[in-house]
Amino acid sequence: MTQTFIPGKDAALEDSIARFQQQLASLGFHIEEASWLNPVPNVWSVHIRDKACALCFTNGKGATKKAALASALGEYFERLSTNYFFADFWLGEQRASAPFVHYPNERWFPLPEDDSLPAGILDDRLRAFYDPDNALTASMLVDLQTGNSARGICALPFTRQSDQQKVYIPMNIVGNLYVSNGMAAGNTANEARVQGLSEVFERHIKNRIIAESISLPTIPPEVMARYPGVVASVEKLEAEGFPIFAYDGSLGGTYPVICVVLFNPQNSTCFASFGAHPDFGVALERTVTELLQGRSLKDLDVFTSPTFDDEEVAEHANLETHFIDSSGLISWDMFRQDADYPFVDWDFSGTTEQEFATLMAIFAKEDKEVYIADYEHLGVYACRILVPGMSDIYPAEDLWLANNNMGNPLRETILSLPDSKWEPQAYLRLIERFDDEGLDDFTRVRELLGLATGKDNGWYTLRIGELKALLALAGGDREQALIWTEWTMEFNASVFSEARARFYRCLHTLLLLAQEVDRDPQQYRHAFIRMFGAQTVDAASAAISGEAPFWGLAAVDSHLQAFPAHQALLEAWDKLQRAKAKFWKTR
Repeated sequence: MTQTFIPGKDAALEDSIARFQQQLASLGFHIEEASWLNPVPNVWSVHIRDKACALCFTNGKGATKKAALASALGEYFERLSTNYFFADFWLGEQRASAPFVHYPNERWFPLPEDDSLPAGILDDRLRAFYDPDNALTASMLVDLQTGNSARGICALPFTRQSDQQKVYIPMNIVGNLYVSNGMAAGNTANEARVQGLSEVFERHIKNRIIAESISLPTIPPEVMARYPGVVASVEKLEAEGFPIFAYDGSLGGTYPVICVVLFNPQNSTCFASFGAHPDFGVALERTVTELLQGRSLKDLDVFTSPTFDDEEVAEHANLETHFIDSSGLISWDMFRQDADYPFVDWDFSGTTEQEFATLMAIFAKEDKEVYIADYEHLGVYACRILVPGMSDIYPAEDLWLANNNMGNPLRETILSLPDSKWEPQAYLRLIERFDDEGLDDFTRVRELLGLATGKDNGWYTLRIGELKALLALAGGDREQALIWTEWTMEFNASVFSEARARFYRCLHTLLLLAQEVDRDPQQYRHAFIRMFGAQTVDAASAAISGEAPFWGLAAVDSHLQAFPAHQALLEAWDKLQRAKAKFWKTR
């Protein structure tokens, strides 16, 4: 059998693929390759997913088909090992009360009566970073997945690299501020750690270059010529009408980062891709393959035009957009002829052990503490790396302003609405509660509550603004119901099913008619039936009367049986839990 070795990997691609596939199958995960893309030479990407749970998916990229598949499988283990597939979802009461929820080595800290931070979580440096004003409360740190405030704060052990001491960091902080940044899996511990640390550098330096509108030095043609595969990819893109800029993003040889920018003259937009690795060639290849991961050439028209408004470019919301899908704004200043740094033909490469030490030395020089959690319970090494002040995707104030546990106290109440028989004023008070708690009208209710609803029901598209319309109907406040129905039609109708859009058009018409005291509704019923259909007219009428205001929302019990997609996710979770229990039992 052919053995293909590529820089940065401690095993042949064929061996990695076989081992990853065999291990996933033994754990009960049956993976399918859902789609492949090869838009230009030496750029491959693949989308893989669990046949039983489409929410468990990853994308891989590489210069060859095997490299892309190995990348996707490695990322699959990374996201299984770190529980990332489940980061946005509530696990239900039963699993939130299990002997362990996230990992057998987790620690639970009961909420003190005064809601102060309990002793034993974080270290002094982390407390100063996350809570400089001593305003953080214990209840803010209950995690979304459990929502179990009676049990307290679930904290995970990370090893502080400066002294190898164990530090317990709340799952809530990890999930809110770091999301997927700094996670990696690999053939060996050092290989994965180098990958995770490289990702931290990539995203941190990317943010700095974009926010500060730094003009980067072009990689000279003679250096590019060392990497003919990359040159062939770039030449194909250029031939297809996409000018390419390849830049040294190391900021004077300090960081192992590359930047490649694609221009689309057809709509005058651009897209900046970043990649990092101690090996210059690996970083360059990653940046070019990242440029087209999951995209064909016809998908390169969704980006934005460069701007001279550097303040808007530097806004945190714009940097978040770059993290999500790279479609944020970029300054024209990035393309100034005179670069802010000289080109450096850098090289941080060595064995993966040496590369890890080299990257750690850069963090030490910048006085950045590195915290690492190692995971081997799935038979493949994986890790999660946190570098406060560098790897944060969201600012610490989001623990106050946009904590993903905000829906925990509302979950039971909202899920009970379809079958509820409350007094009318109780529904209107719930609208007031949404406002008092500062919930954004555009927030999707399924995301607020951590639900995998599937796409075949009203819960999937339901936003807080739309829920206010239904609550106003249940509360008999037709004037407020009309306001929120019009909001819903303006801001949410584009994502509705045909039936739900028709329901709201009918509801809006009936609410307007209800204001016409001189008109007899029965005079219009026949025309309404011809326009909207009898079922829709009956449903809208029942909503207005308060008899059945929550049309299209299935009743949901505490086990979430109404959502097959959530059940599939929980079944995947249970497979993981069995593997964790078995592994830690032998420790």
